[in-house]
Amino acid sequence: MSDPYQVLGVKPDASDEEIKRAYRELARKYHPDNYQNNPLSDLAEEKMKEINEAYDAILKQRSGGQSYTSGGSSSQGAYNRQGSADPAMAQARTLIQNGNLNQAEQVLRACRNRTAEWYFLAGSIAYRRNYLDEALQNYRTAVNMEPNNMEYRQAYNMMQNSGGNVYRPAGYGGAGMDAMDCCTALMCMNCLCGGGGCR
Repeated sequence: MSDPYQVLGVKPDASDEEIKRAYRELARKYHPDNYQNNPLSDLAEEKMKEINEAYDAILKQRSGGQSYTSGGSSSQGAYNRQGSADPAMAQARTLIQNGNLNQAEQVLRACRNRTAEWYFLAGSIAYRRNYLDEALQNYRTAVNMEPNNMEYRQAYNMMQNSGGNVYRPAGYGGAGMDAMDCCTALMCMNCLCGGGGCR
């Protein structure tokens, strides 16, 4: 991934508030809803994805006390497209997004180090299987381990606020929408409404 600060148009020493403000402005500008029935919709979607990844990478770096280096790596290793420093976690994310829940679960079981991301992904698998209590418990653990991670917090809040009755749009690949799919939309809605490793 390119320099996340460059993607958001801020300096590495920018305050958290400056980063949040830059993210909100870009999210308003490039949100795919602004480009429906527009030939630029694919480009807007790609740009929005890049903006979200950059923002997530900065949040993760700052919550872990890491500093970004121009080579795209941190003290915990290079971030991949999903913002994960751990290749096993990145593989599990991809498998979950593609609906390969059994394979994703095998990848997680092979991990000895159960990080906050591990619990978040386990929660996503449980959610897609409609094991809502288990999903909520895993999301809670992820948030307790990394309270400043917006992705984990959004997933946990989504489950908590719905009382387990999370909206699943009809025809969504038969698997229902999970937190990884919802988090980006929720963060964008929050911005638009002005709301505030494996070894």
